[in-house]
Amino acid sequence: MPRIFGTDGVRGLANGQLTAELALDLSAAAARVLADRGEFEGHRPLAVVGRDTRISGQFLEHAVVAGLAAAGVDVLRLRVLPTPAVAYMTEALGADLGVVISASHNPMPDNGIKFLARGGLKLDDAVEREIEQHLDEPWDRPLGGAVGRVTPYATPVEEYVDHLVSTLTQPLSGLKVVLDCAHGAAYAAGPLALRAAGAEVIAINADPDGLNINDGVGSTHLGPLRAAVVEHGADAGFALDGDADRCLAVDHEGNDVDGDQIMAILAIGMAEAGHLPKNTVVATVMSNLGFVQAMKRAGIGVRQTKVGDRYVLEAMRVSGYGLGGEQSGHVIMSEHATTGDGTLTALHVLARMAATGQSLQSLASVMTRLPQVLLNVPDVDKARADEDPIVAAAVAEEEAALGDGGRVLLRPSGTEALVRVMVEAATEDEARAVAERLADVVKRQLAL
Repeated sequence: MPRIFGTDGVRGLANGQLTAELALDLSAAAARVLADRGEFEGHRPLAVVGRDTRISGQFLEHAVVAGLAAAGVDVLRLRVLPTPAVAYMTEALGADLGVVISASHNPMPDNGIKFLARGGLKLDDAVEREIEQHLDEPWDRPLGGAVGRVTPYATPVEEYVDHLVSTLTQPLSGLKVVLDCAHGAAYAAGPLALRAAGAEVIAINADPDGLNINDGVGSTHLGPLRAAVVEHGADAGFALDGDADRCLAVDHEGNDVDGDQIMAILAIGMAEAGHLPKNTVVATVMSNLGFVQAMKRAGIGVRQTKVGDRYVLEAMRVSGYGLGGEQSGHVIMSEHATTGDGTLTALHVLARMAATGQSLQSLASVMTRLPQVLLNVPDVDKARADEDPIVAAAVAEEEAALGDGGRVLLRPSGTEALVRVMVEAATEDEARAVAERLADVVKRQLAL
């Protein structure tokens, strides 16, 4: 059977690849796998289910709930709730399983299903493979009173907001902030949390209709946020994505503040307070060299992983680090959350502003982003990208010329027959010239 799970759950065109039938079968299989592994011994199993605002989430939610209940799992329906909030509620309610129905920052026609283990943690690859193997297997269905009960949960938004605010030691009084909710899952919880923490909040794109999630708004389209921050004279602005597990920011002049800069701000604040475990932050290999240089100047170590929040999370869990994330704005603060949380991130950046009296622009200036050029080289044998001696020699030559002022990264695509060539240098012209030379070498040497 081909793999159904991707790097972040099961995702695809709703009612196309991702059907109600598949959602039901996946949920029933997940329940059976966890039962077989002894997760439910001695008690009735409990699951919580939340979703984002996509119209397809309605029928997929019912299918997921039906699959779980048919397998004998009691279900609490959280309804529309951010991914990190579902993770929090999974842990807070002692649930054996959490399910998030969302395609995150993808366009509205897509949707996805992500399973969380006890404690709000993502399932590992081995468990996902077991679920796939159980999909087409016959099974003994519970009967009579052994089937699951389904109950709406009354106050998930309020409890999640209370949790977010409890993580702060600094009120946000006096700060005016614009929050772009992307017409997504945090349209209610995001503004409530920032207001409860004391900020004056202008919420934009907070009117979901089931069709407008991520549509020209949110963390993938910062234009509306830039305009709103300048129009309202706000101190800062934050843009969430559809399931609110990430955020990007803009300063009071409308300049972008990316995930690397956000991590730099938080890392330095945590280190100064003695709350940065092992004085190290986890980032991926795609983080800007300027971030690594800024951390070095601040005396903070950087552990780099492969691209993907699951690899960041794994490194944090294994080694006990407290802060990690990606340039895209997926920031994980493990003291307070088991996954990236855009609203939590915004709260703590604002708290840093309040505590220091500095503007976001000033705080973000701790790092200088080096110009970064990324070229995709299609129709090549990506499996040989790390082995070809001529490609390796060309990379080494360019890296030597760049010295400490730049870097080169060749990365095979995880899903397509292409190689990504990323170059950072002192100027964009230099970065582009190096990237184009290397792309030509890759094209010649690895052509299919």
